[in-house]
Amino acid sequence: MNFKIIPFQDHFTNSFYELNIEWLEAYFYVEEFDREVLSNPKQYIINKGGHIFFAIENHTVIGTVALMKTKNNSFELTKMAITPEKRGNKIGQLLMKYCIDFATKNNFEKIILYSNTKLENAIYIYKKHGFIEIPMEEKTPYKRSNIKMELVLNNPYKSTENN
Repeated sequence: MNFKIIPFQDHFTNSFYELNIEWLEAYFYVEEFDREVLSNPKQYIINKGGHIFFAIENHTVIGTVALMKTKNNSFELTKMAITPEKRGNKIGQLLMKYCIDFATKNNFEKIILYSNTKLENAIYIYKKHGFIEIPMEEKTPYKRSNIKMELVLNNPYKSTENN
């Protein structure tokens, strides 16, 4: 695959929304919170200190991912979606690796993520990249999530369960 990863640009807002809505509808369901965040990524992610990246092939968005600021120097890996025809080509893994490298270069403390254990391949890949399962808080941001994971970047022997 010959694609590049670039940061958020306003004209990709619709692609961010459409890719994520398609993925959610294919695997789960769309929560109202999803629609709000996906419709306003600048307001909910970028302007709050987060980052959004896009995988671009031949001037077309084929994937996206976000690092949403949680607190202090921690970020949530979220809103990852790949176009259906490009799934299975490791684009998601490359986007995740890009986020980990970006977080490391920028001295982020940790990356957390919420997922669902029915996504066995995704969980396997997260673990392969060093994410470990941690307890979920009682009020999770997503109803469809049943697993929370983190990757501590500054100290590989430290796990912090609070965000």
